[in-house]
Amino acid sequence: MSVDVEEHFQVQAFASCIDRKDWETHASRVERNTDRILQIFDDAGIKSTFFTLGWVAERHPDLIRRIVAGGHELASHGYSHVLIHSQTPDQFRDDVRRTKAILEDIGGATVCGYRAATFSLDKRCLWAHDVLAEEGYRYSSSVFPVKRDNYGMPDAPRTAYQAGESKRLLEVPLTTVRVFGRNLAYFSGGGFFRLLPYALSRTAFRHVNNHDHAPCIFYFHPWEIDPDQPRIEQAGWKSRFRHYVNLGVMERKIRAALGDFAWGRMDEVFLGDASTSGANDNKAGE
Repeated sequence: MSVDVEEHFQVQAFASCIDRKDWETHASRVERNTDRILQIFDDAGIKSTFFTLGWVAERHPDLIRRIVAGGHELASHGYSHVLIHSQTPDQFRDDVRRTKAILEDIGGATVCGYRAATFSLDKRCLWAHDVLAEEGYRYSSSVFPVKRDNYGMPDAPRTAYQAGESKRLLEVPLTTVRVFGRNLAYFSGGGFFRLLPYALSRTAFRHVNNHDHAPCIFYFHPWEIDPDQPRIEQAGWKSRFRHYVNLGVMERKIRAALGDFAWGRMDEVFLGDASTSGANDNKAGE
């Protein structure tokens, strides 16, 4: 189970209409929403990984400490949601080094995991795996083995693999199901999970567990449980649909998934002892 901790106005879908220099002018909602998620996880008795922006951590240090105090894993989402392939290797190195230092200083816990903004680790920037390993990260969850209009690497492995020239970093791709020669990811998080019936996601989780004999990776954002967030009306219709569709049902669906399957922190599942607490004996994320 993973959460990408960012504000509602920091998503890539709004990058063309919200300038980074104006971020401070938008109302912050990430702390209240993440606290709500912490309560949801506590109710279900599960631990998660929180991939957190350095920008958010600097402005909400107490939230970072609550995440760690709750027994969850603190991981890096980069400093300010910049796509990897829009950076040079040196710029990327500075970004992941800076963010790791910020999170570790505030949270008082070692940061070993990383997730790229908008799953932007693809064939244009495979060098990022070696940079991450050199900067002390042990795993990444940044590759999405699907073809989308703005991200994806459909021919990447569907399960965890050693990545980079040095093979020193574990890449844990987002979960897909293989159907008629294509990888589908409607159930692993995002707008499709909100839009489609939860029964489809439950079936897909079970298929990956039982057929592929692999754990599932699920992700969502704090703004996805916040149907009352301000609307960015200047965004295009496609971006608005993807961002706002079915926000009002997301919490119910997450609670259903937490009750139907066992979930755990990514570092515990993939780097160490995979025996994590869950709601029952089913194994979606374990």
